[in-house]
Amino acid sequence: MQLIDKFNFAGKKAIVRVDFNVPLDENGKITDDTRIRGALPTLKKVLADGGSLIIMSHMGKPKGKVNPKLSLSQIVDAVSAALGTKVQFAPDCGKAQEAASALKAGDVLLLENLRFYPEEEGKPVGIDKEDPKYEEAKAAMKASQKEFAKTLASYADVYVMDAFGTAHRKHASTAVIADYFDADSKMLGYLMEKEVNAVDNVLNNIKRPFVAIMGGSKVSTKIGIIENLLGKVDKLILCGGMTYSFAKVAGGKIGNSICEDDKLDIARSVIAKAKEQGVELITAVEHDCVIADNYAPDANFKVCRTKDIPDGWEGMDAGPESREVFAKAIEGAKTILWNGPAGVFEFDNFTGGSKAIAEAIAKATKEGAFSLIGGGDSVACVNKFGMADQVSYISTGGGALLECIEGKELPGIKAIRG
Repeated sequence: MQLIDKFNFAGKKAIVRVDFNVPLDENGKITDDTRIRGALPTLKKVLADGGSLIIMSHMGKPKGKVNPKLSLSQIVDAVSAALGTKVQFAPDCGKAQEAASALKAGDVLLLENLRFYPEEEGKPVGIDKEDPKYEEAKAAMKASQKEFAKTLASYADVYVMDAFGTAHRKHASTAVIADYFDADSKMLGYLMEKEVNAVDNVLNNIKRPFVAIMGGSKVSTKIGIIENLLGKVDKLILCGGMTYSFAKVAGGKIGNSICEDDKLDIARSVIAKAKEQGVELITAVEHDCVIADNYAPDANFKVCRTKDIPDGWEGMDAGPESREVFAKAIEGAKTILWNGPAGVFEFDNFTGGSKAIAEAIAKATKEGAFSLIGGGDSVACVNKFGMADQVSYISTGGGALLECIEGKELPGIKAIRG
């Protein structure tokens, strides 16, 4: 693959796929600019070499329709400030040829939200999969997707993929567009390279003990990742909402806690496979949790045994005893992966479990462990606790990171490799 560090962008127009899917408040102001800051090294490299920039990204899930609340016009000023230069805006991705052609060295153009166009995702709109004409519509959309990607490619001389957060999607801007550039004119950006190397460090350059912490509400959505990790880790901590599925399997009372009643066999399978492979499986099932009488920040709450949650109450966080167990399991680790919080950390009364994990990871990192934090909620946790600089690497990708961990090749990387 062509490496961005060895490429000279002087006199070149570079179209760069970034992940600027940043959170906005009700006034359209960015509340967390981590993803913008993450892309800066790549964007600044192009400008420093004497090239011009065309930046493209998605925001939210407009499903192929224009939604002013998801317009990238809202972040133009923030991107301008981050880059230290004025950023122009193209309100129509499909008709930006004139603006792109006029760019001179050092100029920057930001395209409108790619997902305002159904061709970006390549999914037929307004037709169900059960419809007899669905396959025909799907084929037509794939052809339109290629044309859309070809149009985007026509704006530039070079394509740079630097959106790890969307690298697991075969979209027009993340994979299909690469077909319209030769091998010397398409490459991964710095952020993508760092992400790929960080995942490689965790999965293929393991220093032991290797501890993985997986949170989240449903064990079914993480089963592929969990199964892949069981063949690699020494200890696996399962926390968050999935705790209560394991508690139910163990014969516990879980009140109103989240639980996939139709997926309890998956939890049983995880327990069996961990035992088979000699992996220490750690949960809060035999310990305590923080429960609430309502899913709300101001709900009444108390600590109880995880297997003895009263009716009308639900598990919201790991309890003090469980936090100690988690911290003890992380102690002495040399490789750490964390994806998913231990509780409803968005509510201040239920941050204790996630904070205990973050503190234990920071301590292990200080003592020489390589720690990779990935997934939007885990990253938000670390940022909320002001501990981002106390871990080895924070991944910008959620689904992409998980698919990497699952052992899948990402379309956004495959397209660059050719």
